[in-house]
Amino acid sequence: MTRPLRSLGFLTIGLFDRDDPRAGHEATLEIIAHAESLGFDSAWLRDRHLQYGISSPVAVLAAVSQRTSRIRLGTAVIPLGFENPFRLAEDLATVDVLSGGRLEPGFSVGPPRRYDEIAAALYPDSVAQERFGYERLERLRAFLAGERVSEFSGREGIEEYSERIELHAAGLADRLWYGAASPASTLWAAEHGFHLLTSSVIESTGSTDFDLEQYAQIRRYRDRHPDGERARVSQGLVVIPTDSATPAQVKRYRAYAPRLAPRRGLTRLLWRRAWG
Repeated sequence: MTRPLRSLGFLTIGLFDRDDPRAGHEATLEIIAHAESLGFDSAWLRDRHLQYGISSPVAVLAAVSQRTSRIRLGTAVIPLGFENPFRLAEDLATVDVLSGGRLEPGFSVGPPRRYDEIAAALYPDSVAQERFGYERLERLRAFLAGERVSEFSGREGIEEYSERIELHAAGLADRLWYGAASPASTLWAAEHGFHLLTSSVIESTGSTDFDLEQYAQIRRYRDRHPDGERARVSQGLVVIPTDSATPAQVKRYRAYAPRLAPRRGLTRLLWRRAWG
């Protein structure tokens, strides 16, 4: 059954030049502000560590929140292997409050990419103890929901302490997304009440037809989610614009497209967000 598209958004990596990083970041802010003026419903940032793309999407979205008023602001995705859930919860809640409740954070779990090469820099004192599974995400959601993190609350001298992470952003814990690629992670996201981020990178269960595989993933998710057909799903598709491209750009796009083949089963013209 065909369903109308309910909202449209886009994702950007926020590329920048190593020797002039401000220009790239400023361009990202301008793109999102312009997208709001065009009527886009949402803008999403990736997380690029040790690369020339945005490494701190939460910080960038804080800046975006002060240049926009309506467009929803998401991350697709923040890999939690790089993050301390306690500190990340504080940052996410702060941006959500600054944006007026427009934040839509998305996450993934698992070891950081190229972990063997960066472990000593990332976790020099706790490499052997670090765990990168779903528990990390569940801990983050508990913090955002306002669960107790300290046995003490009240006044000590002139300082006032809270038992929960402050500031608290009401409702943010119910707006968390999970980027699932495998059947197992899709079912986990559904059973634990996360919204689903699906993209052109998913694990095949036997078919070579990407459309059928992605449909099966979404069906699997909604069949298991407590909200059923109302469960929110985002579909991310690759952007290859050619309608207004110069001949040189078209040539570059055509050369680039085959390089995506091992990672995707389908190329589309838009990064589309379907909030079903």
